[in-house]
This record gives sequence, C-alpha cells and structure tokens, in this order.
Amino acid sequence: MKETVLIKLGGSVITDKSGDCAVHIENIEHISRIISNHPDIQFIIVHGAGSCGHPEAKRHHLDKGLDPYNKSGIFITHSAVVTLNTAVVNALRANGVEAVGIHPLDACTAKNGRLESFSHQPVEMLVRHGIVPVLHGDVVMDSVRGACIVSGDQLVREIPGRIPVNRIGLATDVAGVLCQGKVVPLINRETMADIEIGESDNTDVTGGMIGKLTELLRLSDEGTESTIFHLSRLDDYLDGREHGGTVVTANRV
Repeated sequence: MKETVLIKLGGSVITDKSGDCAVHIENIEHISRIISNHPDIQFIIVHGAGSCGHPEAKRHHLDKGLDPYNKSGIFITHSAVVTLNTAVVNALRANGVEAVGIHPLDACTAKNGRLESFSHQPVEMLVRHGIVPVLHGDVVMDSVRGACIVSGDQLVREIPGRIPVNRIGLATDVAGVLCQGKVVPLINRETMADIEIGESDNTDVTGGMIGKLTELLRLSDEGTESTIFHLSRLDDYLDGREHGGTVVTANRV
C-alpha cells in the first residue's frame, strides 16, 4: 500500500507575495516534477493563497467578516485563489500527476473564523482511487461573521482527523522556524514559549508563521507530528533524508 503524505505548499513559494496574484510558475513547475518523480506516494496537497487571495481579502475586509458593503469580496477573493489552484493543478497534470482541485468555499463552513464543517468524503474517495486532491486557503461562509478566511494551515490541521495520513510536511520559503537566525530543530508547547518569531512584511490575513505553528501545535496535541522545511529540501523530505527543518511534535526534546 502506498504511503499517504500531506504536503502544504506555502503561498510564499508558489506566488510572489509582494505582488498582486503573481503566480510563481517556475516553482510550481519544479514542485510538480518532484511530485511526479514519487509515484510510490499518494499525495494530498494543500496550498496557501499567497498574493492570490490575501490582498483581495484584506482589500475587502473579509478578515473582519461580511457586511453590506463587501459582499463582492467573496467572489473576487475566491476567484483569485481558484486562479492559483488551477495553475497548480495544471502543472501537476502536465507532469503526469492525476490531480484535481477542491475548493473549500464549496466544501467547508466556519464558525467565528474556525472550520466548523468539512465535507471530506470527496477528498477521501479521490485518495482511494489514487487521484491527488489539491485544496487551498479560501474564503468560506461563517455562521457568526458571515464569511471568513480559512487558511491552508487550518485545512492541514483538519485533514488527518478525517483521512489517514502517514506524514505531514510544509514546504516554505524559510529553512524552518527561525530563532535568532537559526533553525529550531524541534518545537513543542514547552519550547514554544521561549521562541520569538518575527512577522512577514507581506500581506497575510491568516497569521503567517505564528498562525501556522498554532495549527501545528493543535495537531501535535492530537498526537500528529509535522515538519516545516525549505522548498529546496522537498525531495529530501519525501525520500526520508535529512531536511534541515523544524519538527513540530508533542514529544519533549
């Protein structure tokens, strides 16, 4: 039986986050080639929105909820993230990977900014048939706020509780979680209190690295480990080699 690996592609590695929906075609092509070279792995892919979603959500104040004046932001933000998702899926398919996009606006609802429901059955069935589902950060309807942004990191936290996965890896534009310029090799709730994490200068309505670690620590509380590493080490991670990144775990150092 194939190993199932959940890979999260950071928005910063598949877009230029300083631009406005600037898709990083070269990186997406590189990622697609690596994935196509691992036919022994059943992938579930989640990607961030990067510059195809965060600026739109911020511009229309969707991070603060829905009001009578920003309803068009749902369509505009969703269209932007779908554009990016289509680029990722097309690149995978061009490299021989049977992939299909799954849009959280169609499959999820939230309550006060947190995922409340996730119709995961289509994702589970795609995996069962050897097809690669590609999900993404998206605007979703919210029972309290009207609408909100659900990050790819929230999806990463939710999927393992519904679909069995063997490993979870997050490919980013940094070598791992950095503290004073050095990679922190292992993070748990005990060590997290001693780490100072900077914020990105680019628009991110989902909390950046701090938001990511919040989700991964919640995942670790449920006994599921995850790893953050630089995109350039994706091959190493998939092959089980040293990747130089950060492991987020419930275990002590």
